[in-house]
Amino acid sequence: MLRSLPLLSAVILASAGLCGAQTYAITQHWKIGGTGGWDYLAVDPSAHRLYVTHNMRVEVLDTVTGKVVGAIAGLTGTHGVAFDSDGKTGYISDGGANSVVVFDRANLSIKAHIPAGTNPDSIAFDPASKTVWAFNGHSKDATVIDARSLTVLATVKLPGRPEFAQVDERGALFVNLEDKNEIAKLDTASRSIVAVWSLAGCESPSGMAMDRTLHRLFSVCDGDKMAVTDYTTGKVIALAAIGGSPDAAGFDQNRKLAFSSNGEGTLTVIDTRQPGYPAMQTLKTAKGARTMAFDEATGAIYLSAAQYGPAPAPTAEHPHPRPSVLPGSFEVIVVRPVK
Repeated sequence: MLRSLPLLSAVILASAGLCGAQTYAITQHWKIGGTGGWDYLAVDPSAHRLYVTHNMRVEVLDTVTGKVVGAIAGLTGTHGVAFDSDGKTGYISDGGANSVVVFDRANLSIKAHIPAGTNPDSIAFDPASKTVWAFNGHSKDATVIDARSLTVLATVKLPGRPEFAQVDERGALFVNLEDKNEIAKLDTASRSIVAVWSLAGCESPSGMAMDRTLHRLFSVCDGDKMAVTDYTTGKVIALAAIGGSPDAAGFDQNRKLAFSSNGEGTLTVIDTRQPGYPAMQTLKTAKGARTMAFDEATGAIYLSAAQYGPAPAPTAEHPHPRPSVLPGSFEVIVVRPVK
C-alpha cells in the first residue's frame, strides 16, 4: 500500500492539473447568410479581421464587432486565404477558376488573377523567400508565385494530393499528402522536395497546425486521430485522440494547446504539454463545423457552420453527396477561452 502512494499521488496531481486547465465555450454566433458551401477561414490579427471563404466570395468580418465589413466577390470557388508579410496584400486560392487572386487588404479590391494548377486549395505565404504557394489538389502540384512581381516562378510536382500546408518562416514548407498518408517537406528557396515522411496511423491527413518553438506539426486525420510529427526528424511521436471527420487544426503558442475542428460537430482541445497529448476538452459545436481559424491576438477560435437540408440523390460522379446548405443559415461560431 505504501509503495503505491507515490503513483496514486501522481495520478491525483495529473487529474487536478487537467481539471484546472483552460476551458472553452461558444460565446457568439456571427450571422452571415447567403448561399452555398465554404472552406477555410483565416485571421489577420493585426487588422482584427476574419476572412471566410464562402462559395464564390470571401466574406470579411471585424473580429471586434463580428460585423461583415466587406467581401471579395466575383470569384468561382474559393478555398483558402494567405497574407503577405508586407501587411498590405492578400492571396486567395480560387479553385473553380484555377487561379490565385491577389487583393488589397486595405480596400479589398482585386489586384491580379494569376493562373495556377488544377483546383488550387490550400495556400501559404513564405516570408523567407517572399513567395506564395498554391497547392493544386487535382493536378497534384504546387504553383510558386513571386510575391513582388506577381509572376509564376515554378510548378513543383508532388508525390500525392496536397492538403493543408504550413511554413516554418525559415525557408521550409510542410504539406499533408492526403491520398498517401504522408507529409512532404519542401525548400522554398530551391523550390524542391527535400523529404517525404510517412504518417503511420494517420488516414487522409487534411488540416495542419505548427508549433515553431518545439518543432511540431499537428495533422488531423480520419479515424479520429491527430498525428504529432517532429519536423526536425520527420518522426511521428504521438497519435492524439480527436473527434470524427476533422478538416482543420490550430495551435495556441501561449497556452500550448492544439485544436481540431471536427465535422461530427465537436472541437477537440489537446494539451501538448502532457505525455501522450491528451484531450482536455471536447466542446460541442455544430454538425459540419469542420474548418476553423485560430486568432493569436485574442485566443478565439472561429468555425464556419450552417444548417442543412436533405442530401441530393447520389450520382455516378458523386455517389455520396453532401446535404444541401439551407439558404441564409451560414454563420461563424465564435469559441473563446473562459477559464
